Amino acid sequence: MLQPYRDVLARPGALAFSATGAVARMPMSMVGIGIVLLVAALYDSYAMAGRVSAAFVVAQAVCSPQIGRLVDRFGQARVMRPALVASAAGIVGLVTAALTGAPEAVLYVPAVVAGATIGSFGSLVRARWSALLGADPRRVHTAFSLESALDELVFVVGPVLATVLATGVHPAAGLAVPVAAMLVGGLAFLGQRGTEPPPAPAHEPRARGTVLRHPAMVVLVVAFVAMGAIFGATDVSTVAFAEEAGAPGLAGVVLAVFALGSLISGLLYGARHWVAPLPRRFVLGMVALAVGVGAFVLAQSLAVLAAVMFVVGFAIAPSLINGNALVQDIVPPGRLTEGLTWVGTGLGVGVSIGSSVAGARIDAAGAHAGFLVVVAAGALALVTTLAAWPTLHRTSVAAPADAVPGTP
Repeated sequence: MLQPYRDVLARPGALAFSATGAVARMPMSMVGIGIVLLVAALYDSYAMAGRVSAAFVVAQAVCSPQIGRLVDRFGQARVMRPALVASAAGIVGLVTAALTGAPEAVLYVPAVVAGATIGSFGSLVRARWSALLGADPRRVHTAFSLESALDELVFVVGPVLATVLATGVHPAAGLAVPVAAMLVGGLAFLGQRGTEPPPAPAHEPRARGTVLRHPAMVVLVVAFVAMGAIFGATDVSTVAFAEEAGAPGLAGVVLAVFALGSLISGLLYGARHWVAPLPRRFVLGMVALAVGVGAFVLAQSLAVLAAVMFVVGFAIAPSLINGNALVQDIVPPGRLTEGLTWVGTGLGVGVSIGSSVAGARIDAAGAHAGFLVVVAAGALALVTTLAAWPTLHRTSVAAPADAVPGTP
């Protein structure tokens, strides 16, 4: 099973940029919750904490795709080095303002700066894989599967680490690690110029507007928002369910089991070459995920919930892998980073929406109401994906296999 992964990681520079890229994207699972824990601890208001965190998320959602577009045009290092420094400065500024008791309005400024400049290292790593492996769909599939597995590890370790540091060390400690990871991992990644994809040639006509002009990209982004809402609502609801069961410490274990199912499926999925059309695989994976999360609301114990989550988790990684691969069918090679950033941002926005809505419902009616939000997010994912099938199918048929690297 591991041979396909050994093969792609043996390519010159691959192991180095994949490893440093994994460290550099630790902030994607830590900054949001770190802001909530910091502000809630210092200002004693979860509502205020949610507003400041939302400012960060919205700024990230608006600006990250634009940063991706600049990366495609000017190159990863040239754009992301100053962006990283600005984002780290924004987080440090937010911590400083909070520790000095600054008014709420003041906190929004560094939060927006941090979100607007943080970018998406997941898309940068995948763009490097595409450039390194060229028109080799099997190896691109394996590489994307590896990155999805690493994403799962980041989302398992990050929130737990941020919570432990913020509650056990200092409220600001939960943001210290993502800043360090951003600077150390990010700058080490960007320093590897040998594997950096070349920017679009200056003489090449530059497409105007956004890649979202393509209907299939809109469909994918909406589907990823719905998927993110499933994850965000599940996280909050599981914590509430564990508290109601009298075992709050087991919430992290249950969520880790959920991610473990996804991690295993991602590694298994990436080790095999699939001949079924990519849009069909994406739709089937999303349908399985959407239907599976409906069982969460039926669980009556943490053990049952963990078992159900482990099984349903097997649908996550393949859906993420196939969704990212579809971007390569849809967007021109010179705008790949922008396209990948859009779906990654959609996922992050969905997580924020799902956790916020589920949190409000849990406050009103308990953990069961939170899982109903998960079901609703699953229904949205199901309807969106099924409605998208004709558009995705036409896109796949229209794109010749050698037009865009990585088309399975």
